[in-house]
Amino acid sequence: MDIAVLGTGLMGAPIAANLAAAGHAVRVWNRTREKAEPLAAKGATVADTPAAAVEGAEIVLTVLNDGAAVTSTIQAAAESLPHDAVWVQLSTVGISATEDHIALARSLGLEFVDAPVLGSTKPAADGTLVVLASGAQEVRDWVQPVFDAIGSRTLWVGEAGASTKLKLVANSWVLALTAAVGEAVSLAEESGLDPKLFLEAVSGGAMDTPYLQMKGNAIIERSFEPAFTVRNALKDALLVNEAAVRAGVQLDVAQAAAARLNRAVTHGHGDEDMAAAYYASRSE
Repeated sequence: MDIAVLGTGLMGAPIAANLAAAGHAVRVWNRTREKAEPLAAKGATVADTPAAAVEGAEIVLTVLNDGAAVTSTIQAAAESLPHDAVWVQLSTVGISATEDHIALARSLGLEFVDAPVLGSTKPAADGTLVVLASGAQEVRDWVQPVFDAIGSRTLWVGEAGASTKLKLVANSWVLALTAAVGEAVSLAEESGLDPKLFLEAVSGGAMDTPYLQMKGNAIIERSFEPAFTVRNALKDALLVNEAAVRAGVQLDVAQAAAARLNRAVTHGHGDEDMAAAYYASRSE
């Protein structure tokens, strides 16, 4: 298929590369062109503008940082968008922005598929993301080859917008885990313990998870190469809390996670992996 990928950051670049490797004709655009240029060696065509990227595309993917960026990019591409194209929105942008995007797609005559993903840079590179998809029944088979190229599993969850809600539920869980790992390691260290004893103590038991071991070891080793940055995690935490207000539920842990992430950004760790929220428990 002829596919446009708008946004080639930490997630968009490997997604575009996997689509090209699967044999699709891929055109890419990124606000900073230098981030898109390496994809030319992987079979993609680099466009100078969103409009140039989407010209003739059957499917348009947005993989951008937030709702405002998605909206402005699609508006910039509008003059060249084919009226029979399907817009697949992969970014995590929250409920309000997704509602705006559904309305924007309708105004442009586009079919809209809401499809945030579970996974960070390594699953994106490996093509093993879990795609949470929602949209009209009649376009599902059409977009499935895209999801097969970038993910190991697709979960269809209803009409457009439902998958964004599910993504925020999953994010609330990931944020809670990340905060708990950081606090446990901090408490162990400041109590004079080797924090690896904590990971060993829970290893293989009901309290253990692969995520705990991965993030716990990253914190202990101070290895914060970003798979998903603190700054983006803070953005998602705020979206989770916004969803909680809309749903009328009190999410104390999500509020605390947002506060921790904000402190870590203030301490200068915003562009490191979200595990660096560990520093919110420390004075440095």
